Amino acid sequence: NPYTGLVSHLRASWLSGKTRPMEYRVAQLEALGRFLDDKKQEILEATELDMGKPSFEAFFSEILLCKNELNVTLNNLCHWMKDEHVDKNLVMQLDSAFIRKDPYGVVLIIAPWNYPIHHFLVPLIGAIAAGNCAIIKPSEISKNTERLVAETLSCYLDNDCFAVVTGGVPETTRLLENKFDYIFFTGSPPVGRIVMMAAAKHLTPVTLELGGKNPCYVSDICDIPNVARRVAWGRFFNAGQTCIAPDYLLCTLEMQEKLMPALREAITEFFGPNPRESPDFGRIVSDKHFRRIRALLSSGRVAIGGQTDETERYIAPTVLADVQPSDPAMQEEIFGPVLPIVVIANMDEAIDFINARPRPLAVYAFSCDSKVVNQVLERTSSGGFCGNDTLMQFALTSLPFGGIGNGGLGKYHGKFTFDTFSHHRGCLHRNMGLETLNTPRYPPYTQQKLGLLTTTFEVKRRGTCTLL
Repeated sequence: NPYTGLVSHLRASWLSGKTRPMEYRVAQLEALGRFLDDKKQEILEATELDMGKPSFEAFFSEILLCKNELNVTLNNLCHWMKDEHVDKNLVMQLDSAFIRKDPYGVVLIIAPWNYPIHHFLVPLIGAIAAGNCAIIKPSEISKNTERLVAETLSCYLDNDCFAVVTGGVPETTRLLENKFDYIFFTGSPPVGRIVMMAAAKHLTPVTLELGGKNPCYVSDICDIPNVARRVAWGRFFNAGQTCIAPDYLLCTLEMQEKLMPALREAITEFFGPNPRESPDFGRIVSDKHFRRIRALLSSGRVAIGGQTDETERYIAPTVLADVQPSDPAMQEEIFGPVLPIVVIANMDEAIDFINARPRPLAVYAFSCDSKVVNQVLERTSSGGFCGNDTLMQFALTSLPFGGIGNGGLGKYHGKFTFDTFSHHRGCLHRNMGLETLNTPRYPPYTQQKLGLLTTTFEVKRRGTCTLL
């Protein structure tokens, strides 16, 4: 296997204990900060070349949010690394019981093409903070960003502990044959299954950040212009190539008619009368994805947009009205600038519609009545939830980000990333003396010993409490 030597080298570095001291972790994290500062312009240029990503969107998603994660980690690492002391029973009052945050070892981070810096850097921040060595596999589809990462990251990080591997499916397949101590994958559910199968051979734990069709319910009681702006921004940011973008709208026929002019106005406000000429609207990443998304435009009827240009991989911000659940646009994650509207009779029908499908990465609900938003939250299940906006839950480092079911497993962001890459090791350090305290547990057993054992070990239930 072409990667066995690399994995072995990193494992030897990890076993040496080099990555464990806090000073080492901080130095490597600060080096990542310098990478973001020094390579800011090149990152903006590479993402623009790969998918026409507007520099505003690239700075926000690839640089600012990454710097936030980095600074939150640096600000709190000393506290996160400390042993967490836990409650003890009567017998162990003089002993030390604690949770040690141990690094896993050598971890693999496989990143996607849609946010090619963010999706490798944020997991890497947590992996370094937790004391691991790491191999990073950027996506070969965003080839300019892949080249930038492969050529420059090694200038900032310790090459004995961190490495970048490039290539496509054959290279990733060979890489996955090696034994890793943790695998963090971001991508599609079909590839997530392949990664999980490869990990299962070595009983390697995984985090899978996948996707799905994220529903967005719009109630009849809402501020229509605000809904239109927030939905249009979330759907068309990065030309719709965002795993947590609202994938389709659920609303009544009456609301569909009211929303349509508001959505048209929001799109014009954002991108002008011809979005193709706007510097603020991106392009589809590849010819294959362009053709796949274009084929979905046959669903329902095109109410807004629908223009395409294969030479530019341009698909206009598009809204499809009167889409049926059986239409092609409702059979797969769209991952492009197309927003289908499915008409439902009421909130109950919308909730039933959501619950009849695989659990999404995000559920969105818009209503001026907070009871409606809370009903959608309480009666559905998803990786995350946002009421009266889109995407913004992703920007908070204090909230866990991750999927459930088809949307993936595991979570990250902020401390959750540190915890993901840490083995929480239960530890008890007992006193060598005071043997009298231990005699009730030793044979020969008697009723008297059992009584003493019960008294010292038993946990009694407190009075009932009311969940407010």
